[in-house]
Amino acid sequence: MLQSNLFTKTLKENPKDETSTNAKLLIRGGFIDKLYSGIYTFLPLGLLVIKKIENIIREEMLSLGGQEIYMPALHPKENWETTGRWSSMGDLYKIKDSSGKEFALGGTHEEIVSPLVKKFIQSYRDLPFSVFQFQTKFRMELRAKSGILRGREFLMKDLYSFHEDEESLERFYNEAIKAYRRIFIRVGIGDFTHLTFASGGSFSKYSHEFQTITSSGEDIIYICKKCDQAINREIKEEVPSCPACDNSDFKEEKSVEVGNIFKLGTKYSHPFNLKVSNENGEKKDVIMGCYGIGLSRLLGTVVEINNDKKGIIWPENISPFKVHLLFLEGGDKKAATLLYEKLKKSKIETLYDDRPGISAGEKFADADLLGIPFRVVISERTGEKAEIKSRTEPEVKLVSTNNLLEILKEK
Repeated sequence: MLQSNLFTKTLKENPKDETSTNAKLLIRGGFIDKLYSGIYTFLPLGLLVIKKIENIIREEMLSLGGQEIYMPALHPKENWETTGRWSSMGDLYKIKDSSGKEFALGGTHEEIVSPLVKKFIQSYRDLPFSVFQFQTKFRMELRAKSGILRGREFLMKDLYSFHEDEESLERFYNEAIKAYRRIFIRVGIGDFTHLTFASGGSFSKYSHEFQTITSSGEDIIYICKKCDQAINREIKEEVPSCPACDNSDFKEEKSVEVGNIFKLGTKYSHPFNLKVSNENGEKKDVIMGCYGIGLSRLLGTVVEINNDKKGIIWPENISPFKVHLLFLEGGDKKAATLLYEKLKKSKIETLYDDRPGISAGEKFADADLLGIPFRVVISERTGEKAEIKSRTEPEVKLVSTNNLLEILKEK
C-alpha cells in the first residue's frame, strides 16, 4: 500500500479524552477513530489487524470442527423472554420500532442459536457438533473508559457446541482450551495469558477465563506459584487453595479478560425444548457449551502489552504489514519504487511511505508509532543499497536489495 494514498493521518499528540495506552496509540496511529465513549471506527490499518486476528481464530475454530455461520444482531424480545434474560440482563440494549415491536441488540447469542439448532437436529446421531460466528455485540457499558478494552459495541467470536452427554462436552471443552492457547500464542500474548478458574454460575462448578497480565487491566487474578494456574477475584474466597495442585501460595496480578469458556449444560436448551432422542428413543435435553473471544478487546490487549515510548510494536502474525518501506528525500525514488514492486511480487506485505514533503524525522517517528516489524529505508546515504531495522532491535544493517528480499523471506 502507498502511504500517500491513506486518507488517515497520524497524530503527534495523544488524544486528550483518552487515558488508556491502547486508545492513545491506536488513535494516534490512525488505526481507530472514536465516535463516542465505547464506540470506535476501525480505519484501514486497524481493520487489517482485526482481519488477521479473525483469520487466526477462524483457523483454530475450524480445527475444532466448528462450522461458521452468521446470526442476526437484532433479536426479538420473545427469545429473551423464553430464557428470562429480557428482565434479568441489566446491560442489554432494548429498542422498539414504530409498530411497538420490541427487540434486543444482541449482547450474546444463546437465545438465537438454541432455537436455530432445534430446527435441524432430532437424534443423538446428529451430535456432537459446533457452530461459530464473528459478530458485532452490544452491551450497555457505562464504564466505557478503557479504549477498545471495554466497549458498548464490539466485535466478538462466539462458538457454541452441542452434545448428547457431559463426557462429550468435556472432551470438546478440553480441546477448546488447547485451541485458545494456540490463538493467544499466535497473536503474541501467549506468555502473558493464563487459564483462570472462574465461577460456573448456575450451570457448573467452574467456568474458565483467559486472563492476560497487564498493568492496565481492570481485573485481579491470583496465580499459583507452584503450577501457574490462576483464579479470578470473584471465587478466591471460596477457593483458598489452587484447584489444580492444592497449593495455597499465590501472587496477585492485574489483568484483562481476553476469552472465556462455559459449560452451559441445559440452561439454554431446556427453555427452547431443544432435545434429541437417545439410542433408546428417549428425549433428552441437549448439553451445550459456549466459547467467546472479543476480537477488538484482544487487539487492544496486544497493544497494551506490545509498546514502548515511541509507539506500538506489532507481533508479526497480526501486523498490518511486514515491512514499512521509507523513501527519504535525496535518495533514488526510482530504486525505492522498484524495491516496493519487488516486495509486492514476493508477496511481502509492505507499506510504502512515498509521501513527498515529509521530513526524515517525521517518517521515522511515524514508522515507530505504527510499529510494523521491519523498517526499510532508501535514502541518499544508502546509495544502491537499503537499510533494514527490526522494530524491536536498535541495530541497523545496510544490505543489497537482493539480500534484503532473502532476509525478509527467512524472517
